[in-house]
Amino acid sequence: MLFLIRRGTESIPIARASRSIGSLLIRTTTANPVANNNTPRQFSTSLRQRQHLAADTDNAADTMADNTKDTKEDIKAPKPAANLQIKTPKGTRDWHGPDMLLREQLFQSVSDVFKRHGGTPLDTPVFELREILAGKYGEDSKLIYDLQDQGGELCSLRYDLTVPFARWLAMTSTQQVKRYHIAKVYRRDQPAIARGRMREFHQCDFDIAGVYDPMIPDAEILRIIVEVFDALKLGITIKLNHRKILDGLFAVAGVPAEKIRTISSAVDKLDKMPWADVKKEMVEEKGLPEEVADKIGVYVQNAGNITDIINYIKADADLPTNDDIKAGIHDMELLAAYLEALEVTDKVSFDLSLARGLDYYTGLIFEVINKPEPVADGDKKKKSKKDDPASQVGSIAAGGRYDNLVGMYGKKQIPCVGISFGIDRIFTILKARGENDIKKREVDVFVMAFGGGKDFDGLLVERMKIAKQLWNAGIRAEYMAKAKPKLQAQFKAAEGTPLGVILGEDELKAGQVRLKKLDQGQGQKDEGNLVPIESLAEEVKKLLL
Repeated sequence: MLFLIRRGTESIPIARASRSIGSLLIRTTTANPVANNNTPRQFSTSLRQRQHLAADTDNAADTMADNTKDTKEDIKAPKPAANLQIKTPKGTRDWHGPDMLLREQLFQSVSDVFKRHGGTPLDTPVFELREILAGKYGEDSKLIYDLQDQGGELCSLRYDLTVPFARWLAMTSTQQVKRYHIAKVYRRDQPAIARGRMREFHQCDFDIAGVYDPMIPDAEILRIIVEVFDALKLGITIKLNHRKILDGLFAVAGVPAEKIRTISSAVDKLDKMPWADVKKEMVEEKGLPEEVADKIGVYVQNAGNITDIINYIKADADLPTNDDIKAGIHDMELLAAYLEALEVTDKVSFDLSLARGLDYYTGLIFEVINKPEPVADGDKKKKSKKDDPASQVGSIAAGGRYDNLVGMYGKKQIPCVGISFGIDRIFTILKARGENDIKKREVDVFVMAFGGGKDFDGLLVERMKIAKQLWNAGIRAEYMAKAKPKLQAQFKAAEGTPLGVILGEDELKAGQVRLKKLDQGQGQKDEGNLVPIESLAEEVKKLLL
């Protein structure tokens, strides 16, 4: 390869063999670069510079050749380690088949209720700027997944769907909205997959943002909770509390203002730990005087219907004098009237131990727990608490009012209230109970062919045409992907499918197929009925109703 070094009008050739593509960076010619855009750049240099350039060219070529060799070695596929364990990361799982179908049915049931209440969908990035999430989750902030810097921005995987919604509101001109969001969130928690506690899991959120009269949106959110679990046929209890009442209880008991949030986080564990352990944490780990902890224990171990707990608070000598408690009681009295109108009262329990450890809540807070299935009298197979999934998964939905969160990201303040459903935990309960009310089948009709003899070709093309006809009608149909399948193999493949369409040569010539109910149980036989091909889809839909 020839390099030309320009010095004035003189061109000095330097011979050098091309050893790598890197040498293209320093090739030049004496041609006019303006006249030909494809020509390499020219160099003007002194004799000393030419000598240095020649030496640098050699070094660059050698280095590029070495780098090219290294690159080729690097791109070789690594050999798998002999002890490689193929698995999903801790706290995650794959979804497929019946489990996936059941989860999709859950999404559908929940979103149907959301839409019925005027909800509009929203989606946000799976990761947010780290500073957006910072300072919103109290002691649970340690569970946030932080990402490595990939381009000048520090980001984290979203912990929930509420903070991204607040960030979106702050970025837009939206003043009022009913929004729902179904998506995955991530937490570095200790997983317990059998109990529905994951590190990657779905949340289904519904929030009402905007300025409204007090407690009206809050009451609608609680009504949405009831409708969702009625659709899923799950018995529930909605535990309620009010952040202002809780903060007032702490203040009256003697908790310093700077410790209210940390003490609140400790009280929030009462559904998982006995009072003695919670008290020990408050006293020994958080430095609270024992007499203050004892006074808190007197208050927070009370629960009942809304009216009874309001009367309990009003009867106390000290509590009614606190301004936060006064405001909270006013809200709860309004809420009680609205819940009566919406027929939600029998589902709620006013529980003074409910704390919800997240820092952004400002008013009503709530948590949903699943009530164990009633056991029939004389049932010898009565489950223990350990065997009942309802007692293992904990809360299956939770939420509350957060009036100041949006204002943390800008000048405008938009009050909000919302609920988040833990789909993975709900799924765990339904699956453990052998859920029968949600359809889990993938196909409604299996198209089969019947015939015999050497000339029978399996009617594959005809089966395809019938399946296509059903698909066009919106019917889920399938056929066996074999040219000449055996009839017994087809019935085996059709297990769990409610209907079968059987093709025969004689019937096809007459423009008919046989429509048959499958899986009729032992002792029940259904020969099916001959139906015209052109009306097959209509007849199938009648049987699927």
